Amino acid sequence: MAEPNDLTEVIHNIPLIPLRDLVIFPSTLVPFIIGRTSSVLALEKAEETDKLVFLSAQIDPALDNPAAGDIHDLGVVAKVIRTVAMDDKNIKVIVEGKKRARIVEYLSMTPFYQVLAKEVKDIEDTGVETRELLKRVLGLFEEYLKLGQNVSFQSIMPALRDHTPERIADIIASHLFLGLEEKQNLLETASAGDRIRRLHQLLEAEVARLQAKAKAEGSKAQRRKFPLRGEGGPASFPGAPGQKKDDQANEIEELKQKVAKAKMPKDAEDKAFKEIERLETMPPMSAEATVCRNYLDWLIALPWNKKSREKRDIREAERILNEDHYGLEKIKERILEFLSIRQLVTSPKGVILGLIGPPGTGKSSLARSVARATGRKFIRLSLGGVRDEAEIRGHRRTYIGAYPGRIIQMIKRAGTRNPVFLLDEVDKMSMDFRGDPASALMEVLDPEQNNAFLDHYIDTDFDLSQVMFIVTANMLEPIPRPLVDRMEIIRLPGYTEEEKLQIALRFLWPKQLKAHGLKDVNLKISEKAFRKIIQEYTREAGVRSLEREITTLCRKTVKRVVAKGRTHHEHVTERNLEDYLGIPKFRRRMIEKKDEAGVAIGMAWTEFGGELLTFEATKVHGKGGFTLTGQLGEIMQESARAAFSYVRGKIFEWNIARDIHKNFDIHVHVPEGATPKEGPSAGITIAIAILSLLTDIPVSKKIAMSGEITLRGKVLPVGGVKEKLLAAFREGIREAILPLDNKPDLKDLPKAISQKMKLHLVEHMDEVFRIVLTKDLPAKGGGRKKKSGPPSTPGKGEGMRKEEEPSLTH
Repeated sequence: MAEPNDLTEVIHNIPLIPLRDLVIFPSTLVPFIIGRTSSVLALEKAEETDKLVFLSAQIDPALDNPAAGDIHDLGVVAKVIRTVAMDDKNIKVIVEGKKRARIVEYLSMTPFYQVLAKEVKDIEDTGVETRELLKRVLGLFEEYLKLGQNVSFQSIMPALRDHTPERIADIIASHLFLGLEEKQNLLETASAGDRIRRLHQLLEAEVARLQAKAKAEGSKAQRRKFPLRGEGGPASFPGAPGQKKDDQANEIEELKQKVAKAKMPKDAEDKAFKEIERLETMPPMSAEATVCRNYLDWLIALPWNKKSREKRDIREAERILNEDHYGLEKIKERILEFLSIRQLVTSPKGVILGLIGPPGTGKSSLARSVARATGRKFIRLSLGGVRDEAEIRGHRRTYIGAYPGRIIQMIKRAGTRNPVFLLDEVDKMSMDFRGDPASALMEVLDPEQNNAFLDHYIDTDFDLSQVMFIVTANMLEPIPRPLVDRMEIIRLPGYTEEEKLQIALRFLWPKQLKAHGLKDVNLKISEKAFRKIIQEYTREAGVRSLEREITTLCRKTVKRVVAKGRTHHEHVTERNLEDYLGIPKFRRRMIEKKDEAGVAIGMAWTEFGGELLTFEATKVHGKGGFTLTGQLGEIMQESARAAFSYVRGKIFEWNIARDIHKNFDIHVHVPEGATPKEGPSAGITIAIAILSLLTDIPVSKKIAMSGEITLRGKVLPVGGVKEKLLAAFREGIREAILPLDNKPDLKDLPKAISQKMKLHLVEHMDEVFRIVLTKDLPAKGGGRKKKSGPPSTPGKGEGMRKEEEPSLTH
């Protein structure tokens, strides 16, 4: 062995990983697997610091816990490039060798090896003789690879290009199948010239041996039994057991039979047979053969011609949908319409439904019920946080570790070409430099295109037209408009109190009783207790918080049953509910306060459903300024300024002091300042609050309102009407003001709202003032503007009621 060279750099406290039957050289990229606890801890230590680790071969590979004398002193300092957890114990590591180094001292042996090491400097040799010898070594190396039939010389050429002779010698040494001792000798040979001369001797002997072996066996195929050892660890070698020629022939024949049985389209079948032909010419243990097999496995596993047998019984489907969900009549009707079409059309195009609504309203569970009602397989793909286009379309096979996209993966998992496919949380997708996944979804969700969906990995068309796609989202705005156009949007606005009560009684309570191992005799909850939970312990559009509160009741009951016996009984009523759930989390306080000047109640919409907001206005001495607080968005601020300008323009008409805008500042605040607020629908509410402040006329707290205002006082339509009215109804509001143009939105209101709420539909602010102010406005000249209701004409009478419409006032 060569003597160590002078110290060039000291590396303090570097972790050591001993290697079994593997020698790593500088300038090489090598994968290997570790599983020993000490090696895993050493790797973690390296990743916490500079990612450098010392790698050296064990003298005896069989030792599990080698001592200092069982590890070669000379190894290589390497940088950890990547780690991949293979299972609970083993980790695949990819490292890049940097410098030769020699162990000076072992600093510790537990819980992992830490050493002090010196870098060993290479002795350069750039003489003419050495360069000529290097050319002959490269020629022998090319011949060696051809005879070995494992790695092509062309694939290694880029690594040999633009390197010094010492680096080229290390790369060639790493690719030779040699014994551990011989490779260690090459690593410890510091002189580049000596290494090249030794490589020349070894390659001459190996090439001669392989040529003699090939001649004796008489066929190229037989020579493939001796693949070259790869960089990551042991492989087959001459004389070792390998894959027999008959085994490979059997494998090829089996693949051909599987391709024929898969009943692929012609293009996919042609690609499959072409890959099988390529596989026949490859060494069985080569990396390229593994890639080829993986591709064939994916092609064979896809359900090209497998379909679930659909249930087309409309009554049975309706029964299942009603059994799983309460309410949601519109979407149930749409599903039944789809099934009805299947009765008349044998091959209709796939349907793409978009379910938009707050969390907890049953969007995902409804998709499962659709699959059960139609007899199809159900698969779910969560798109929250997805930002890479390749997640949808897959990677091309030229990339290492390439796989199909998530769409094809899920279709394979379903095992049929017509499942119910849930694309969950599509509004939570994002994009970065890797592409826009929303754009990739357009091909998936377009009925005119998805019959020929092209995944980059599969590289052949797959028919998605029979898939029933159901897309869910909390908000429609973040979804790109072209993607929305490809879906049939169905909104799930939220549940009324009565609907929540029925869901709790029919679904949530029985479900939690079963989940906690309880029976009806162990726990009884009164209907009034359920109502109190809904009113005072939850405030949501869906029922997730309600289910959590029921879970809490069940947990506390389980604890007492375990302590007192299986026959123990608990009865939860409205009076003792606080003993189980604590003090109420919410209370209705808006409608209990007395009417005040400068305070109005508005209705807002969020991705979690409707909300009620209080708008407060006050005046302070100043110079006519206008201040907005409460974390209002830019659009809401513009709407507030428009409302302020409208009120200022009416000062003379309402007999308000003309100089008030010169001597006072107006401040409008929306409480809950930590919550961002946005949108134009608060315009009429802000105008009412400012007008009430300036005229000192209180605003009725029993009326909520929503509408956009113009500078001329017109009231424009707003969105989220159903969600807003549901929120107002939950808070005990029974009267609301909405723009007249929103009348079509009232058709889908639940009966509880349409029958119990009084809705005023207005076109101008003058109508709003007459409805919501508790006194008449002051008229020009010191009198009072008469507060009167709208004319009692047919279709416009206040309090007019119809069976199919809520009480309206225009």
